[in-house]
Amino acid sequence: MVRARKTNTTKGSRVNGAASRPTPISSTLTTPLSSTYPSTYASEAEYDLNDDVAKLQAGVDSLSLSNLPKPRRVKQRPFRFLDLPSELRVKVYEYHFVNTGVVLDLDPDNYKRIHQKLAILRSCRTIYREASYFFYSTHPVRIFPTHPGRFFKTKKPLLARMKPSQRASMTSLELRLGPGWSKPPRGWVVNEALGLSGCVNVFKLTVFVECDPGNDIFRGFRQPDGFYERFSRALLTDVLDEMPWVERIEFDAWPSVKKSGALMRGLMELTTSRGLKIVWGKERGWTDAEEVEPQPPLNLNDPLFVGHGNPGIMVVV
Repeated sequence: MVRARKTNTTKGSRVNGAASRPTPISSTLTTPLSSTYPSTYASEAEYDLNDDVAKLQAGVDSLSLSNLPKPRRVKQRPFRFLDLPSELRVKVYEYHFVNTGVVLDLDPDNYKRIHQKLAILRSCRTIYREASYFFYSTHPVRIFPTHPGRFFKTKKPLLARMKPSQRASMTSLELRLGPGWSKPPRGWVVNEALGLSGCVNVFKLTVFVECDPGNDIFRGFRQPDGFYERFSRALLTDVLDEMPWVERIEFDAWPSVKKSGALMRGLMELTTSRGLKIVWGKERGWTDAEEVEPQPPLNLNDPLFVGHGNPGIMVVV
C-alpha cells in the first residue's frame, strides 16, 4: 500500500509540471533577418575607416609651417640700364630730374628738391658723366643769390661753390637785378673766385629785372643820380668781360618794369654795343617792336575843362 502511494505521487507531479509550461502559438509573421536592422556594433569595414580618419587627423596635427620646406629664393637679375641707347637714357634723366626747379640758386629747400635727386650720380662713372651733364646743362644757374636771409648777403654764391666740371657743363646763366636796389650786397662782385671764366659752354645770359628804381614810386627812397642804373650796367659789363663767348642776352622783367626806363635803356645799349643778339623772355612778353605805354586810368574826380559860357558850371568826364 505504501509503494502504490509513492508511485502515484510521482506521476502526479510530472503531469502538473507539463501543464504549467506556456503553449507556443503559431504566427504567420516571419522572423526578420539580423542584417535588416542597424547593429549597435561596428563592422570590420567601419573599424578600418575610423582608423584611417584617425591617422589622417594625427598627420595633419603633426604638420607645421616650420616643418615645411622653405621656398627657394630666386635672385632677381638687375636691369641693365646702360644697355639702353643713349637717347633713352637721356629721357630717363629728364624724368628723374623733374620738379627740381627752373633756376638753380642758394635756397633752403635745395636739400628737399635737388640733393636727393643727385644721389643717382653715385651709381657709376658713366651715369655720373651723363646725368651731371644733363642736369647742369638744362638748369640755368643764378650768378648772385636773391633768396632773402643769410644766402642773400653771402660772399660765396652757388657758382663759386661748384666744381670746375659742373661749371663747364652749364649752357646758360641768370643775372637778377632789382634786389638790394638801395644798397647792393657786398658779395655781388665779379672776381676770379666766382668762376665765370670756367663757364666755357655758356652761350646765353638771362638778365631778369625785378624792379626799376627809376620808377616814380621809388622817389624819396632811391639813391640819387642814377646810382642803381650805373651799378647794374657796371655789373653786366664785368660779367660779359669774363665770358666773351656769350652769344645772346635774354631780357625779361616783372610787369612793373618798362623797357623805356633808364635802367633797361642802359642795359640794352650795352648789349648792342658789344654786338650781342637780344632776345625776350616769356614773363614780360616784350618784342622787338616799340613798347606801347598803357594809358593811365582816368580819374573821374579831376576836372578836364571848365565851360567858358557859364563860369559856375564845371564839366567832368
